[in-house]
Amino acid sequence: MPSTRDLEPGYSPQILDHWELEALFLVLPCFPLNWDATQDKTSFHLKWMENRIVEELPVQNEYIEEHIKRHGRRLDHFERKRKKEAREAHRSSAYAQKAFGIKAKLLHAKRHAEKVQLKKTLKAHDERNVKQTDSSTVPDGALPTYLLDREGQKDAKALSSAIKQKRKDKAAKYSVPLPKVRGIAEDEMFKVMKTGKSKSKAWKRMVTKATFVGEGFTRKPVKMERFIRPMALRYKKANVTHPDLKATFQLQILGVKKNPQSPMYTQLGVMTKGTVIEVNVSELGMVTTGGKVVFGKYAQITNNPENDGCINAVLLVYFDTSVLGRLPSYG
Repeated sequence: MPSTRDLEPGYSPQILDHWELEALFLVLPCFPLNWDATQDKTSFHLKWMENRIVEELPVQNEYIEEHIKRHGRRLDHFERKRKKEAREAHRSSAYAQKAFGIKAKLLHAKRHAEKVQLKKTLKAHDERNVKQTDSSTVPDGALPTYLLDREGQKDAKALSSAIKQKRKDKAAKYSVPLPKVRGIAEDEMFKVMKTGKSKSKAWKRMVTKATFVGEGFTRKPVKMERFIRPMALRYKKANVTHPDLKATFQLQILGVKKNPQSPMYTQLGVMTKGTVIEVNVSELGMVTTGGKVVFGKYAQITNNPENDGCINAVLLVYFDTSVLGRLPSYG
């Protein structure tokens, strides 16, 4: 629907007038001031697009991931996904029976390749118990009489077991009491704080979970503080249980090392269920192989501190600290 201004005689919508140009200069301060107002809007926008700083703009095509991060998923999401995957075989079978022509040829070629790959996988699985002659293990030269009947054999099952054992030993370095935790949506983690005279600004967020701040922490000025961590939800000590001693100690928290929900929560010091924290274990008298006293050790939080009013954690005695940065975000 054209406006009344568009119907005025002598007005061309392709030409920028003085007021439109001034408004655009207010919105786009990076645009050159010597711009010719007689040029049409198309070339104006093209020039503006060239002058934009693309690196400073947020990603525009990840709105679905952003919505999931902020609001979570539907309660029946995984049930619907499971049913959809169960129906997929029937749907593909029905389509295979109806298809004809070049589409049918391409479809059958694709399904044939999938079946061949499946048969190869099953065959490799069946051959794991087969013993094969290994010529590399047979020594050169003369053999004693009692060794003539023997052949160098390579047991595929024994080899597979050895590989699996190596994987288990490697996975032991990454093992934690809670390998998986529930994901927390941004709405649950933060509460929007309205500011300004008319409460129209909503860029501040208050953390609703337990947090940790260092000893020399100083808050930013009120106008510069984006994330507010309430004093009532700040913790300095944790109830840490030693898995071997079966005893619980109240130890001082040294820092938050990894929050599985997000790196931003780790930086803010947010402590949720599954978070790996560093505690002061100098009181326990733990020593290294070299005889030095261990000062800090990692522990994983096993409860919901914001609901219980305290932090319960399990000490990671045999945890390899060198792989902490490579732990997956199991949120």
